[in-house]
Amino acid sequence: MIVWICRSVLVLVLAWTSLLQAAEIPNIAAAANIKFAMEQIVKNYQQQTGQQLRVSYGSSGNFVAQIKHGAPFQLFLSADEKYVEALSSSGITADNGVIYAYGRLALVAPNNSPLTLDEKLDGVAKLLHDGQLKRFAIANPEHAPYGERARQLLQQKGLWQAMQSSIVYGENVSQAAQFALSGSTQGGIVALSLAMAPQFRERGRYLALPVEQYTPLTQRMVLLNSAGEVTKDFYHYLQSKPARAVFSSFGFALPEEH
Repeated sequence: MIVWICRSVLVLVLAWTSLLQAAEIPNIAAAANIKFAMEQIVKNYQQQTGQQLRVSYGSSGNFVAQIKHGAPFQLFLSADEKYVEALSSSGITADNGVIYAYGRLALVAPNNSPLTLDEKLDGVAKLLHDGQLKRFAIANPEHAPYGERARQLLQQKGLWQAMQSSIVYGENVSQAAQFALSGSTQGGIVALSLAMAPQFRERGRYLALPVEQYTPLTQRMVLLNSAGEVTKDFYHYLQSKPARAVFSSFGFALPEEH
């Protein structure tokens, strides 16, 4: 009986210790377009410091809604600074944050697609005219900045209305990239940072689109009021040369380049 009680207490202590350790790991909300760059940066930071981080990826608009409803994130990296402004105006951030990168759009197509990639989207227009554009992926423009810019670009080219029956929406730009290069679509407009990643590059083709064709994707990050010391340290690490070099390698422009 005594042995059973001791074992039970030990199990409870171990379980409680695990919960405390999990609670100490900072939760970070990051825009889906920085997933592969962020994974490398987090890996480098953990190797350097031994600190653990928990990163969730998704659309910036959805994260804002979650944070406003009490989601326990300590740091938010947005794909568009307007979402940081929405949080800072609510008084739940430490300040207005800092710009960490500038994003770019890419036109992509799976290897089996007849889509010709060009900056003017003439290849998209041709497939549409020929009735060959059946499925074309973008992120949901209602809450994903890269989807919003993709819609803006298609509208400027006079293609948006005619493509309505062909558009396939990803919940975020990472999912849109998966759709675009799955082989079941003719292509899509997604984040250049995702198209450049080895996981996607081996499955299709991509072309960086001129930044002059859409509203800048100014990516800003901000600490939440709940941020602990580890999160604050990582926030500063994200502004260091090693971290910025990773962002640059994934096609992002850096603040000092603007």
